[in-house]
Amino acid sequence: MRIAAITLSLLAAASLLAQGEVRRGGSPWASIEDDGSIRIRGSLAGRVEGDGSVQEGGRQVGRIESDGAIRCKGSLCGRVEGDGTLRRGGSIIGRIEADGTLRRHGSVWGRMEGGARTTRQQHRIAALLFFFSGEF
Repeated sequence: MRIAAITLSLLAAASLLAQGEVRRGGSPWASIEDDGSIRIRGSLAGRVEGDGSVQEGGRQVGRIESDGAIRCKGSLCGRVEGDGTLRRGGSIIGRIEADGTLRRHGSVWGRMEGGARTTRQQHRIAALLFFFSGEF
């Protein structure tokens, strides 16, 4: 009985670490943890810091600013708008919907389990897509 209680406590603590899992074609692809860690297929790929800086391999590769501007190596390379619209070079390239649906050029690209209802969640998902997917 005590082991079951400990196991349940550990599972609850682990679930608190995960902000959400991104699925592509129904299969797990990536996850974003509450501390900002980004995992691709289970391996640590990078991190989104509290100030919006995006780290990969211990070095800063970009930044998501509080207004949604996305900077790649210091230069403006995109934007995530308040409604989840993703832009690159001023053109709409996708959208992060509140229910977690991720669209690229209008088509469903993937899904963030648990949705993307807050600005913080949208910014972290945008970082994942822009810096780690190779497609946005």
